[in-house]
This record gives sequence, C-alpha cells and structure tokens, in this order.
Amino acid sequence: MILVTGGTGLVGAHLLYHLIKKDQKVRAIYRTEVKIEAVKKVFSYYSEDASLVSKIEWFKADITNVPDMIPAFIGVEKVYHCAALISFHPKDYREMRKVNIHGTAILVNLAIDAKIKKICFVGSIASVGDSLQGGLITEDNEWNKEADNSGYAITKYGAEMEIWRAS
Repeated sequence: MILVTGGTGLVGAHLLYHLIKKDQKVRAIYRTEVKIEAVKKVFSYYSEDASLVSKIEWFKADITNVPDMIPAFIGVEKVYHCAALISFHPKDYREMRKVNIHGTAILVNLAIDAKIKKICFVGSIASVGDSLQGGLITEDNEWNKEADNSGYAITKYGAEMEIWRAS
C-alpha cells in the first residue's frame, strides 16, 4: 500500500492519477470532501473514466495530529509526502511551521515506527536558497540561514531536514 499526503493538492492529485493508472493500491489523506472534488477535476483532464477516483482509499486526517495519522500507516510500505502549506504572507508563518515542519516530523516518526521502505518527499526550490555566487541554483547550493529567506522557504527547509533525519 502507498500512502499519499497532500493528495488533494496540485502535485498530489496528478501523482494519484498516475499511481492508480499503474494499478497501485493507494491510500490518500484528505481533510474535507470538497478537496476530493478537486481531485476528480484533475483526473478528468486525463480520462473520462470517473470511476478511477473511487479506486483510492480516502483517509480523513490532519497531518499535524498524531492520533489521526497513526492508523493511516497500517499496511503501508511507501509514502509520498506531498502535503505542505504554501504562503508568502508573514501572518501564515506559524501555521506553515506547524504543517510543513511539525507535520513532516510526525510523518517521519510514524514512518520510522512503521518501518516504511521508502519516503518520497516533494520539496521546493525555496529550500535550496539563493545562489551565493549569483549563478544557477542547484542542489549543491548551501542553505544560508543569514539570508532574507521567506517563511515558506524556512519551513520547507525545516521539513527537508526532517526527511534527512528519516534517512
């Protein structure tokens, strides 16, 4: 079984479609039924087969709530962690820390406990930071904690550190 967090988001919904088309057994986290409608819309761009969304085992949970998440890991071997809060408004910083860093830490702890074989994390170029020499930004760039990083960049970097902890 594959667990997908953030399956109702843009990246997650497209991922779900491709996993279902490959006949993978998938469980996807959702918060509200309205979000599942967005997934149906994404699926409709690929196929007229409206039954594809019903092949997903939908699991209602909040990734920042440990008791919600514990049963989501039952029978899971792989995790695609696509969930994140994206904002560039300073008022959202605390909520981004809660979702992006704390939520990822919960996921990592539960994955370690469940002996998950593989975690795929959807990162962001924001977590790489700016090029120190003004050149291309690559994975070789070092994070500059002294830079004027956005709250989003800081929280995605923190989430990435949690993923590194899992490895």
